[in-house]
Amino acid sequence: MIKHSSGDFARLPFTVTVTRGNMVESRHQVIAAISDANGKYLKSWGDIESPVYLRSAIKPLQALQLVETGAADAFNVSEKELSLACASHTGEPLHVDAVQAWLSRMGLSIDDLECGVHWPTYEVAGRALAAAGKQPTSAHNNCSGKHTGFLTTALHMKEGTKGYINLAHPVQQRIIKVLEDFTGIDLTDAPIGIDGCSIPTIGVPLDKAALAFARFADPSRLDTDRAAACRRIQKAISHHPDMIAGSDRLCTALNGVAKGKVVAKVGAEAVYLAALPDEGLGIAIKALDGTTRAAEVALGALLDDLGVLTDDMHKVIDPYVRPVLRNRNDIIVGHLQAVISDETST
Repeated sequence: MIKHSSGDFARLPFTVTVTRGNMVESRHQVIAAISDANGKYLKSWGDIESPVYLRSAIKPLQALQLVETGAADAFNVSEKELSLACASHTGEPLHVDAVQAWLSRMGLSIDDLECGVHWPTYEVAGRALAAAGKQPTSAHNNCSGKHTGFLTTALHMKEGTKGYINLAHPVQQRIIKVLEDFTGIDLTDAPIGIDGCSIPTIGVPLDKAALAFARFADPSRLDTDRAAACRRIQKAISHHPDMIAGSDRLCTALNGVAKGKVVAKVGAEAVYLAALPDEGLGIAIKALDGTTRAAEVALGALLDDLGVLTDDMHKVIDPYVRPVLRNRNDIIVGHLQAVISDETST
C-alpha cells in the first residue's frame, strides 16, 4: 500500500511507516532516485548526490568482467553459475554445491576463497548443517559465488589468485573502471571502505547508481560486447532466481516472477538497485537507518508507481513489499507502508 502526501518535498526523503494498532510506531527515512539511460532523473527523494556504499547491490555490474574478459566462456560458466556470481545467497545446499563444483572444475578449492566464513543465513540450512555436526566453510558465505567469479576471471587473465580482494588487484581495478563507465564519474577520490566479504566498496552518489542501473537495463548505447554482457547477466538472473538469493528472499521472489521485466539486487545496510529493461530505467534506494525491510517496501512502492507490478506479481512478493506484522500467536498486529510525496519530479 502506498500513501501519498502533498507539498514540495522534492529534496526530502520519503518514509516507510510501521503501524501497530492505530498508531505509527516507527518511521524509516528513504532516499531514492529513478533515472533513464540518458541521465534524466524522473523522480528523486532526499539527498541523492552524497556518496553511498552500494555494497552487494552492484554485484550484477561486478560480474560483467567475468563475461567481458572471456573468462565465462573459457571455463564453461553456466547461466546458473553466472546468476550465482551476482548472488548474496543464503548458504543452502544448491548454492554451496554449485560453488564447490565450479571451483573444482577450475582446479581450485574453497581454500582459495578470500570472502571469510559465516553460517548460512537461511535458518533451515544452518540448522541442518549444525545437526549434521558440520561447520560452515567459505562456500557458505553469501558472497562465495561472486568470489568464485573473481577467481575465474583472475585465472583466465593469468593474474594472481592470491589477494584478489585487494584494491590494487586487477580484478578490483576492473570493477572500479566498470563503475566509472556506468556512472559517468571519476571515482579516484571516492570514499572507499571494506565490504563484509573483504573486497573494497566504493562510495557512489545514489543518483549515479540509478543511472548505472538504467544503463545496465538499457545497454543499447554501449558497445556491442558490453551490451551483450549486460543482457546475458540479466537473463541469467531471471532464469535462475533461486541462485541470486534463496529461500524466503525478495530478490529470488521478484526476479523470478518478473521474468526479466525487473532485475533487482539487494545490498547490505538497506540498499536496493533495480533495472527495468522494458522501460530503460534504473532505480536506486537507500533506507538511511540501514533497515532492509524499509528498502523492500520502498522498492515495491516505486515499482507500483511506475506501473510495473501486476496482481500476479504482487501475490508472490507482497510478503516482502507489503508486509504485515504478526505476534508470537500469529495474530496480525500491524503493517508497513510507504508514504511518498507527489511533488518529487526532477
